[in-house]
Amino acid sequence: MTIEVRVPQLPESVADATLVSWHKKPGDSVARDENLVDLETDKVVLEVPAPVAGVLKEIRLTDGTTVTSGQILAVIEEGAAAVPGASAPAILAASSGATAAAQDSVAKGGAVAKDNVRADAAKPDAAGGKLSPAAKRVAEENKVDPKTVSGSGRDGRVSKSDVVNYLTTKDAVPPAQAQAPAAAASPAAKAPAQFVPAPSARTARAEQRVPMTRLRARIAERMVQAQATQALLTSFNEVDLHAVNELRARYKDPFEKQYGVKLGFMSFFAKACVEALKKFPAVNASVDGADIVYHEYFDIGVAVSTDRGLIVPVLRDADQLSFADIEKSIGNFAARARAGSITIEELTGGTFTITNGGVFGSLLSTPIVNSPQSAILGMHKIQDRPVVIDGQVVVRPMMYIALTYDHRIIDGREAVQFLVTVKQCLEDPARMVLHI
Repeated sequence: MTIEVRVPQLPESVADATLVSWHKKPGDSVARDENLVDLETDKVVLEVPAPVAGVLKEIRLTDGTTVTSGQILAVIEEGAAAVPGASAPAILAASSGATAAAQDSVAKGGAVAKDNVRADAAKPDAAGGKLSPAAKRVAEENKVDPKTVSGSGRDGRVSKSDVVNYLTTKDAVPPAQAQAPAAAASPAAKAPAQFVPAPSARTARAEQRVPMTRLRARIAERMVQAQATQALLTSFNEVDLHAVNELRARYKDPFEKQYGVKLGFMSFFAKACVEALKKFPAVNASVDGADIVYHEYFDIGVAVSTDRGLIVPVLRDADQLSFADIEKSIGNFAARARAGSITIEELTGGTFTITNGGVFGSLLSTPIVNSPQSAILGMHKIQDRPVVIDGQVVVRPMMYIALTYDHRIIDGREAVQFLVTVKQCLEDPARMVLHI
């Protein structure tokens, strides 16, 4: 019995998705609920599991295809077992014409032609869609027939390095050939040996053009939209994190023992921002047409960097979360975001965002607001610097903080006082407990 594998129902906010990569090929055995293919949306990568156990009989859509809900992706033969060495019909379809011609040649040409057909059948067709963009460019520049290059990638795919290695091997002069002329020359005609470098495979400065992933394209769109539609301005301040460091050092071990998670900086910053947002609700607001929407809840987005790009999972009702809850949630978000298993619902919404460029060494930056929010706090690298306290020069762990905000609804006074409140809460953490 054949079972169709279809694109799952996409969320309302997602119109379509892009087929990123298949994890199985036709003829492979699949287990029930085993991931067959990844679909990339504007925000997350969705996994499509096998609905039944059996053999993947046919793949209907290839990598890079844009798909919608309910579209057929593949066909599974339920309960079947994979036959070792057998090729699936989907794979043979592309080369059926070549195989028929080869068989005809065998019938007419005898054993020699038969051997050639076998060799041709075993050789991957590099020109048949298995050439990466970079490899294709190098091959064209150096007039190389892709069929003569052996691919080292998956399913015989030819990469740029395969073409470069082929050119290097092809252009190199074998030692025996290089020494033959010298051996044939008379002693009187011998000249000093000259080193002739092998021609370089790289005849021009290489470039590689690849399409943006859906996530990267969406990030670009949102960033440009924020810059074009909001009156963005950034204010700065600096924070002495001596008190926070002391608290973390004093309670690090008992905190981890009791809650099973380390006490980091992000929970302190999230709590400090909640206190500041309560005092300055415009920073927690957003613009909707000609209206200002004041949110009476505090959903704090925390920017997480992944291989695919920057995503912002949301801490719902951050004012009601404990320090341990925040640390656990952020750790969970980060792990699942990098694994590609975070859900769209967890990335949707948010009234304010915190981003930490300090983990990459950034000392100062002007973050871009995550529209339709109206403000974002930028954290930066903690650096020991000399500061004056009570008339004495002392060394303290200092961090610059930045608030980028939409000047249409947030005045400079509110932005500056917001940063001052965050600074006060972090330099005297008891304020966050007493809510003062």
